[in-house]
Amino acid sequence: MSLRAALAYARHGIPVLPVHTPDRAGRCSCGRGARCDSPGKHPLLRHGLSEASTDPWQIHVWWARWPRANVGLRTGVVMDVADVDSAEGWHGLHRLLHAAIPPGPQVRTGRGGRHLWFHPTGYGNRVGLLPGLDWRGAGGYVLAPPSRHVTGADYTWLRPPEAFMPPAPDALRELIAGPPAAGPERTVTHPGRYAGAALEAESDRVAGAVPGTRNDTLNRAAFSLGRLVGAGLLDEGTVRRELTSAARRAGLGAAETRATIRSGLTAGRRSPFDHAA
Repeated sequence: MSLRAALAYARHGIPVLPVHTPDRAGRCSCGRGARCDSPGKHPLLRHGLSEASTDPWQIHVWWARWPRANVGLRTGVVMDVADVDSAEGWHGLHRLLHAAIPPGPQVRTGRGGRHLWFHPTGYGNRVGLLPGLDWRGAGGYVLAPPSRHVTGADYTWLRPPEAFMPPAPDALRELIAGPPAAGPERTVTHPGRYAGAALEAESDRVAGAVPGTRNDTLNRAAFSLGRLVGAGLLDEGTVRRELTSAARRAGLGAAETRATIRSGLTAGRRSPFDHAA
């Protein structure tokens, strides 16, 4: 099945490369096994992405050697990909695009995230455009159906590719085009937008927390947002108000809410988020 899929992608001009795959226990097929820090996601080829090919003969050779290989696709040639790896990322993308998600190809990833395909922008990879949202462009690659994730779930098509590949919306292009900021934690292209999306996402998470998890969820949110307060990206008063309102909707008491927010924010400010270029 993987060979047929790889050949089909190649016929559409997308350079293909074989990628390691996890076994049923989640161990990577590379020599590191359970110690691998990227199981089922790194290339089998010695020179990695640079060897990606559309040559059917070469693809047959690779899959004859590694018949269970995951299918990697080089981005930036036929398509770029918005990599949404969490509900937070999906919410942030909806907010950025005012819920107007273009009707292009979509993949459900093995973790339950989404890959949205767009016409190539010419830009390279961007990590942390928004919380839970990365961009794979020139010099990048993604896994494609029917690849298998370490969780045991397969990548599947939500909307298969057709002739039309939508352009990235202007708001998304603007986010991608910003100069990438290099930091020890992640690359954040627009820290202010990142912080705003984080505040909304964390507030929604607190409001939706179920009994037994509510206080812990609030504490984690306060710590995370406290780091952004410490970095000067969010106003502490605004964070307190939003989290207090969210905690009230979740059913937490006023005294417990105040104490938890105070504790989380204090701890977060002591470890400010590093977004410096």
